Amino acid sequence: MSGVNEIRSAFLDYFKKNGHEVVASSPLVPRNDPTLMFTNAGMVQFKNVFTGLESRPYSTAATSQKCVRAGGKHNDLDNVGYTARHHTFFEMLGNFSFGDYFKERAIELAWNLLTKDFGIDKNRLMVTVYHTDDDAFELWRKIAGLPESKIIRIPTNDNFWAMGDTGPCGPCSEIFYDHGDHIWGGPPGSPEEDGDRFIEIWNLVFMQFEQTADERLDLPRPSIDTGMGLERIAALLQGQHDNYDIDLFRRLIAASEDATGVPAEGKNRASHRVIADHLRSSAFLIADGVLPSNEGRGYVLRRIMRRAMRHAQLLGARDPLMYRLLPTLVAEMGRAYPELQRAEALISETLKLEETRFRKTLERGLSLLDEASAGLGEGDRLDGETAFKLYDTFGFPLDLTQDALRQRGVDVDTDAFTAAMERQKAEARKHWSGSGDAATETIWYEIKDKAGATDFLGYDTEAAEGVILALVRDGAQVETAEAGELVDVVVNQTPFYGESGGQMGDQGTISGEGYRLAVSDTQKRGEGLFVHRAKVIEGKVRRGAVAQLEVDHGRRAKIRANHSATHLLHEALREVLGTHVAQKGSLVAPERLRFDVSHPKPMSGEELREVEEMANEIIRQNSPVSTRLMAVDDAIAEGAMALFGEKYGDEVRVVSMGTGVRGVKSNRPYSVELCGGTHVAATGEIGLVRVLSDSAVSAGVRRIEALTGEAARQHLIEQDERLRQVAAMLKVQTGDVAQRIEALMDERKKLERELMEARKKLALGGGSAGGDESRVINGVTYLGKVVTGVLPKDLKGLVDAAKSSLGSGVAAFVAVSEDGKASVVVGVTEDLTKTLSAVDLVRAASEAIGGKGGGGRPDMAQAGGPDGDKAQAAIDAVAAALG
Repeated sequence: MSGVNEIRSAFLDYFKKNGHEVVASSPLVPRNDPTLMFTNAGMVQFKNVFTGLESRPYSTAATSQKCVRAGGKHNDLDNVGYTARHHTFFEMLGNFSFGDYFKERAIELAWNLLTKDFGIDKNRLMVTVYHTDDDAFELWRKIAGLPESKIIRIPTNDNFWAMGDTGPCGPCSEIFYDHGDHIWGGPPGSPEEDGDRFIEIWNLVFMQFEQTADERLDLPRPSIDTGMGLERIAALLQGQHDNYDIDLFRRLIAASEDATGVPAEGKNRASHRVIADHLRSSAFLIADGVLPSNEGRGYVLRRIMRRAMRHAQLLGARDPLMYRLLPTLVAEMGRAYPELQRAEALISETLKLEETRFRKTLERGLSLLDEASAGLGEGDRLDGETAFKLYDTFGFPLDLTQDALRQRGVDVDTDAFTAAMERQKAEARKHWSGSGDAATETIWYEIKDKAGATDFLGYDTEAAEGVILALVRDGAQVETAEAGELVDVVVNQTPFYGESGGQMGDQGTISGEGYRLAVSDTQKRGEGLFVHRAKVIEGKVRRGAVAQLEVDHGRRAKIRANHSATHLLHEALREVLGTHVAQKGSLVAPERLRFDVSHPKPMSGEELREVEEMANEIIRQNSPVSTRLMAVDDAIAEGAMALFGEKYGDEVRVVSMGTGVRGVKSNRPYSVELCGGTHVAATGEIGLVRVLSDSAVSAGVRRIEALTGEAARQHLIEQDERLRQVAAMLKVQTGDVAQRIEALMDERKKLERELMEARKKLALGGGSAGGDESRVINGVTYLGKVVTGVLPKDLKGLVDAAKSSLGSGVAAFVAVSEDGKASVVVGVTEDLTKTLSAVDLVRAASEAIGGKGGGGRPDMAQAGGPDGDKAQAAIDAVAAALG
């Protein structure tokens, strides 16, 4: 049971046998505590259970919670690598009671696990209690048999825990292990308590009070919250005094030694420890959806990664190192935390990319630092302007500069660094608020400058807690908004997606104590702000209020499916039509999708069917949709498609889905695109895609419209019902509809031909060569007639027939449409075209019906005019022209 994995399992099994629900670790990004940057204790996921806002189907629980302390008020980053017990990532073992058992049972469970199951010598243990907690004092004497000398009363807040200024709180009792008098240090509460002899291994919190603004009240159902660092208890059980000497860290450090060829000794010892620790925090943060950036959580991750990478450089590593150590970490911790295995490819790509990019600037930055600090010795300070230049130009966080100078005993003027940072912000603000469209965005820049960018949580969750940082109404910041008012809301973190890349912004609700808002849209504003357009439905909302944010799940699910479908259709179009196809714009809405692509001509029905079938083929694979972070140039070099009109930074999200089954894509990723949108977890979640239409948008651009999932299914149901109705009207089976319609069309064409022939005969006087209606004018036989029931397009046929019947002569026919307009066609037989022109004759007719000229050939010409009631005058005008 000496290994870390065995100790973790033993702890959880022990509490499971004692009636506790074993609960999985919550993510490192808290969903229910907007005041925390990262989860830093086991009780974080149970916060709302302790306060009564949430209920669960169990009253006792045990967890092994992954935690990060790097950033914000809980920041151990600077000490990591140089001490025995500081970590950025650690595991917190804990047991919890939500109004079930209290002090006596909690003390009994802890004491029995340590002394019986773990076999720790009870003579090496001592405890602390809050100085007024007589109950705990007596229970330790009773249950553990500890003498009073080993139960130390502590009067400070170190032994009194509170969730905040108000809320649940209570005294603590900490369990310490005595490593022996060969190590300097004294017991807790003594002047030598900061030594390493007595090490805290477990903290029991007795939540028995409710702190109000005015007084401290007894809780009706007291609760228990405990926490024991896995790394600390593992060190104890493995006979070590240093956390970095436990089996887990020994293997990670050994992998680092093998990769660098440098032993973890002397001055290199701290670098190997930094790399081992930071690999854990980096990998777990990426697995939980945090990616390196210049804002918020992403910036803390980047600082951790770059600090480790700088220590890799100190060890002489010439190539990226961190990603090469990842398999060792996954082998050690992947079974306990499957998310590490699932995200291994993403973690590896992200580590390699970040280190590759950072190495390009690290040497230049360190060269500048060496040059600027060449004359500084122990106790001196580097000027803040140089430190800021390193940060601003080379991406060196301040703590990286401090760490680089630490071994020389050189400090940094942090006040001057902060002043330089503020000057830069002021300058940027001045340029931003210049003129034109930028001036209207000034308010968002000001909010972002003051509050920071919004952390987007929506890749991993659709619900989270946040703090309202700003309320904007009518272009100005306000402190409150009341029922019925429209307001723009900015929070510190949100699961709501802001409209971009063609994907519509999310809708949902924002609620809290005394208020509720309906979010109708989410937009991105300024540089990294997510702005929620909302209407106050109930109560009054205030700036600074804690908010519960919930995305409309059904709407988001439809949008996800439609967005992923656009990727599949895009690739299918390229396969069917050619690689010239590129997306020129899109709309990803919940009810439909459309996207515009470059293509010079309409698609055939066969091409549309082939595109649709290819997309559905990948959907039926139900293959996972994977996301990687890559350098934009590397991503495009690997075949990822960049979309028209999108702006990309140096690092991009690359979304891959499906496996090709034919051609050059066979057994390769099917669709690979740069995309920051939300997508399905697997292609099968799309369900079905149905292409509705292909239409022209502009020259060389076609618009594809399609439906997915339930919308596509309903469309097919409606189509099927229409087919059934048609079949019923035709009195055939649905499978025979096409054949029956084809027969009807043939029959119709036959009837139309027969009708045309009848009309010709009627127009020609019953079949004789003009009959009584033809006459001779100046030696030319002329047949002129106003016909009814004949379409203008059929007049030429009548004229040809008349010319054939006359043998030699002129024929003129006028037809009047339903809207009263007249059409006229005049024909001249070939033998007369040298003396007579059909064009001249039709212009005479056109003038009679109010037309303007006409055109054609000498043997056949046509014209039109608005005055259908003067059709006979047109016939007479041709006769007059002949006379």
